Amino acid sequence: MKSRFTLAAAAACLLAATALPAFAEGVVTIYSADGLHDGEPSWLGSQFDAFTEATGIKVQFVEAGSSGVADRIAKEKSNTQADVLITLPPFMQKAAADGSLQAYTPAGADQIDAGSKDAGGMFYALVNNYPNFIYNTAVLKEAPKTYDDLLDPKFKQKIQYSTPGQAGDGTALMLQTFHAFGSKEAGLDYLKRLQVNNLGPSASTGKLTALVNKGEIYVANGDMQMNLAQSEANPNIKIFIPEGPDGKKSVFSLPYYIGLVNGAPQAENGKKLIDFLLSEEAQKQVSVVAKGLPSRGDIHPDDENYKKLHEALDGVEIWTPDWNKVLETLKDDVAAYNEAISSN
Repeated sequence: MKSRFTLAAAAACLLAATALPAFAEGVVTIYSADGLHDGEPSWLGSQFDAFTEATGIKVQFVEAGSSGVADRIAKEKSNTQADVLITLPPFMQKAAADGSLQAYTPAGADQIDAGSKDAGGMFYALVNNYPNFIYNTAVLKEAPKTYDDLLDPKFKQKIQYSTPGQAGDGTALMLQTFHAFGSKEAGLDYLKRLQVNNLGPSASTGKLTALVNKGEIYVANGDMQMNLAQSEANPNIKIFIPEGPDGKKSVFSLPYYIGLVNGAPQAENGKKLIDFLLSEEAQKQVSVVAKGLPSRGDIHPDDENYKKLHEALDGVEIWTPDWNKVLETLKDDVAAYNEAISSN
């Protein structure tokens, strides 16, 4: 899950600079949104090692923001480099709509709930997750209770969140404000007011954790899996979910999806990797190592990380976005967001 960029173009340039050996038979190439490679050991790192040991196939791993990895695949259509894509909604839905994915039914797909996979077989939930905020416990005695608390002048230039339209978590924050404040207009008005305290744009969410941990900023957005995975190396951070104007806490599922890239140069290796990551053994390690929630319904964790995730969601209303509708209006919503924050 990381470099921080101020423009999507900068992320694209970094990705384009990543050199990949061309079409090596014993290699599979995966482009992934940041998060699942965090922690020591990381879940993806551990699974890649196990996959290579089991199959002899080496994994080439390219990581960036959720939009960055999907955009790179779209730009490489005439010379496809990636075999597998992992990213967040709505960017996985966009990749499917753009023709960047091909249908594949992995082993174990029947154990994934219908609402967590594409009806056409283009992508499947790999790790279930939820967006949240983090704060510095050494600077703040307690977490901000409400969204309005984040407007306090004491947070001027001390809040940062990843950019909607570029980062999956940033897009999730925009969608959550639409929901929490009851409409897009009210959500955008809130984000306009929050901009006074916002340090600036960030194309990827992962780097914000270290900034909060060091006290350079006090509050940032994130997601539960990533932030729990980062917590050992960043002991000053703690997760929180603020209350909306109605006094309720709410959040929605934000899974990491996995899909097979259309025109993948090593499609068979890509299928093997997808099968491996969705296998029962790999999914049993999701909460233990990745600190996320397994996507397979036949996995029932009881480890401490699993309990922490459920504690964080205690008393929180879970709602479900219509991702297809989100995708339909995403371009206009991001344009409206950019207009709102630039009009201060």
